[in-house]
Amino acid sequence: QVQLVESGGGLVQAGGSLRLSCAASGRIISSYAMGWFRQAPAKEREFVAAMSWTGANTYYRDSVKGRFTISRDNAKNTVYLQMNTLKPEDTAVYYCAARYSRDGGIYPISGSFDYWGQGTQVTVSS
Repeated sequence: QVQLVESGGGLVQAGGSLRLSCAASGRIISSYAMGWFRQAPAKEREFVAAMSWTGANTYYRDSVKGRFTISRDNAKNTVYLQMNTLKPEDTAVYYCAARYSRDGGIYPISGSFDYWGQGTQVTVSS
């Protein structure tokens, strides 16, 4: 089992930055593909960013390309989402997810992931 705990959310003004962290326990996640998803009120959960187990491959939803960066520090068993130039439409609960995968794949679909964190709230004011 993998336990994931997100942190780093908060209230920020439009144009500001936040760095979300996803700390894993129970397993070493160096062999896991990772993803970030978000869910705004009254909306379905949507894909934000994903990374292969090596970190060599990344993929982003179009609306966050050039603003968000997913990264991982396997020594700390942690994945990050750096979010810059935040916009009010980025407001949501952000979730990290993990999937055991050593095939180099990246997974932009929530159903592909086996483990989820509890989420962290990000609110961007205009």
